[in-house]
Amino acid sequence: MRQLQLQLQPLRARRTRRTEIAAVCLAAAATVGLSACGTETAKTPDKDRVAAAKPKEPFAGMSGGEIAEKAMKTTADAKSLRISGKVTDEESGGLMSMDMALDTGGTCAGTMGMGDQGSMELIIPGSTTAYLKYDEKFLRAQSKGEPAADVQAAVDMLANRWTKTRTTSADAKEIAAFCDLDTLLADFKGGSVARRGGTTTVEGTPAIKLTESSGKEKYTVYVATKGAPHLLRIDTATGGGKPETLTFSDYDKPVKATPPTGDVVDLDKLD
Repeated sequence: MRQLQLQLQPLRARRTRRTEIAAVCLAAAATVGLSACGTETAKTPDKDRVAAAKPKEPFAGMSGGEIAEKAMKTTADAKSLRISGKVTDEESGGLMSMDMALDTGGTCAGTMGMGDQGSMELIIPGSTTAYLKYDEKFLRAQSKGEPAADVQAAVDMLANRWTKTRTTSADAKEIAAFCDLDTLLADFKGGSVARRGGTTTVEGTPAIKLTESSGKEKYTVYVATKGAPHLLRIDTATGGGKPETLTFSDYDKPVKATPPTGDVVDLDKLD
């Protein structure tokens, strides 16, 4: 199960390099329109009216680093969120996918894909029990090197079936630790040298871009400029490597983590 831990490594690495510019923003000010009226001969607008006609700039007067620091503080205060996207497995070099919702109470639900090594689903409705479901590829990849008969027996018993186990068990301990949002966001703090970029939208939400580099890695962070100030997305480009994207959404929304019913294998009883 060690590969599960790798899902979080890119985030932790960025925080160590102070490039985790989790972003926050103030609500964008409403654009003030300037209507034309009067005679056929247009008058030259005065400076005050021209200024009023321009939309106010998000984070006016703030540097990219200051925006990033404000963002990290606000992100660290989140009670729940959803993280989805693809990150690099440093062991295999391939991309791993994830779509996880988690909160500060240890509740967690979602999926993780290991590329050609299969995928798994998980539901952790609290601090004591984890529900996991593995596909055949995942089971075979995790059992590599074991006797063929043992691998086939595991596939026959567990593939595409819900299992349950204690969150402190070897199978669930690493993933349960990942589902601790307080731990995940603990390092969202510190300085940043991010640069301001232009404005855009992320899935319909207005945003500002921040950019930062560390060696061959270049990061683009998208910060919401409307509504609650939140990080929306992190794009990572590496020299010659595969691009990574992580999307952050569903801030402070309840995490749906209903335990499965019916055919559930109790792994603790198989020990």
